[in-house]
Amino acid sequence: MADEEKKENIAEEEKLAEEAASSETGETEDSVSELDELKAKVKELENQLLDAKDKALREAAETENYKKRLRADKESAVKFANEALIKDLLDPLDNFSRAIEAAEQTKDFDKMREGVVMVEDQIQTILKNNWGLEVYSPEGEDFDPSVMEACMVQEQDGLDKEKVLQVFMKGYKLHGKVVRAAKVMVGKPKSN
Repeated sequence: MADEEKKENIAEEEKLAEEAASSETGETEDSVSELDELKAKVKELENQLLDAKDKALREAAETENYKKRLRADKESAVKFANEALIKDLLDPLDNFSRAIEAAEQTKDFDKMREGVVMVEDQIQTILKNNWGLEVYSPEGEDFDPSVMEACMVQEQDGLDKEKVLQVFMKGYKLHGKVVRAAKVMVGKPKSN
């Protein structure tokens, strides 16, 4: 019987050893699967980080390209801002050339003067209608220093306030803003 007991004890010990080994293996398997899950999560987060970096770089490049396009567009707009004005003035320039040619052939002062007056009218009409340029010649009006520049002042009898006696150069306004003040001679009341 002792042999049978020994065999049973050995069998029990083997059984206990197997159970212990299997429980250790289970824990190890659980640890391995948790480690694999963590590695997979780290890999996923690394991929997300790479994607975010790539996206940020692309957006920075797009922003820089957009800024370059804006700069180029602005330079082009400044460079060609007066293109329409120049196109509008080409016909009057051609008419000036024709007037000069005609004057050389005919030597008729009246016709040349008439041609020059027509070209001046054409230019003024283009600048007024297409560009908002107003010409003003304030002769006989009250002196207004906001739109006139006094080049000469002369005391005169019969004036109760300062008046424009003569216009040396016409004034110009662009959409209501003075771009060149009229240069005038001002008459002021004589001081007693």
